[in-house]
Amino acid sequence: MNNNTTTRTPDLKKLKRQIVGFALNQGFSVALWRLPNQQKINLLISTSKKVLNEVTIEELKPGFVMAPFSPTGIKYFLETDHLFEITNDFSELTHGQFSDQVLQSNFKGQPKFHITKLGTQQPEAEPQNFLELVKRSIHAIESGAIEKVVPSTQRKVQVLADFDLLEAFDALSQRYPAAMVSLVSDSTFGTWMGASPELLVSTDKHNIFRTVALAGTQPFREGVSMRSVSWTQKEIEEQALVERYIISCFKKIRVREYDEHGPKTVQAGNLIHLRSDFEVNMKDVNLPQLGSVMLKLLHPTSAVCGMPMESSYKFLEANEGYDREFYAGYLGPVNIDNESHLFVNLRCLKWCGDSILQFAGAGVTIDSVPEQEQKEVEIKFETIRKAIQLTIDHE
Repeated sequence: MNNNTTTRTPDLKKLKRQIVGFALNQGFSVALWRLPNQQKINLLISTSKKVLNEVTIEELKPGFVMAPFSPTGIKYFLETDHLFEITNDFSELTHGQFSDQVLQSNFKGQPKFHITKLGTQQPEAEPQNFLELVKRSIHAIESGAIEKVVPSTQRKVQVLADFDLLEAFDALSQRYPAAMVSLVSDSTFGTWMGASPELLVSTDKHNIFRTVALAGTQPFREGVSMRSVSWTQKEIEEQALVERYIISCFKKIRVREYDEHGPKTVQAGNLIHLRSDFEVNMKDVNLPQLGSVMLKLLHPTSAVCGMPMESSYKFLEANEGYDREFYAGYLGPVNIDNESHLFVNLRCLKWCGDSILQFAGAGVTIDSVPEQEQKEVEIKFETIRKAIQLTIDHE
């Protein structure tokens, strides 16, 4: 892509709001994201989207992918028509006339983000229901049907009349510097926002493939050194299961040359997790399509579904009682500047117009204590509400 036009303005937030509002009024799709440990915000406008059965990264044009939790579900690809970079100025990387149209329109007010009725089936969001789901999960593990499972629940939260999604996106970006923060809006699947700490698949311009094993959750306590954090045997084993699954995927495709770093304790907002990083030089293993191959093998990971994948997925289908939609699916930019970064869609919410729908889950193993898993889910719900400065009690 060529940098044809650069627009400089002292009010970047205003220009961002103008562009997003103008695009949404035209019925276009919008994706904003900020990659981990970066300052740059990307703003993509798509005038049309494609429906995919499978995501083959190497065959796609530059754009943004939204994929559901269901491995057989429909994936959406927002192909890039207009792409902006927001740092200390505002750079339009595609066609300069679009920002000119926006400025001439003099758009004012709140952007009207897309709302959809997809996935309206909802479970009752009482804590006791999730507690019972965890107990059923443990029973299934004890029976030998599964080794680990990750049950989840959702919660609807009313918002104030002046709740602002763009301000919430900025708040998440500040609160979660090491996460991939995103805000995506489309007329078909609606509007989703989140701050994911979990990389699923990444391929960069140096032909390096990356993925991570992330599991185990504790509240972050201010002033505590990451090196001094202690983990229970249950949490260590939960994270080890995710590591072993990634390694088993490498073995399936006969990739033996990989680097593994970890596990180490990492912070994600008000939470901490155990994380191991894996890297593969795709040139060294002569597998340029490693990103797409591993994407198909890894999703849904044992960190959001369970082990074995097929058995745990069937258990969740039969017992959760609702459609996860894009929660615990994956999303992210593909082939932007010859790089692709797909993250598991965690710490996310769906926009419902006058409310938001939150999602959270917890990894359950043979050593799980139901009340502790319930507490973990409550912490995850509260963490996001605090991050976007939303303090209204749930329904």
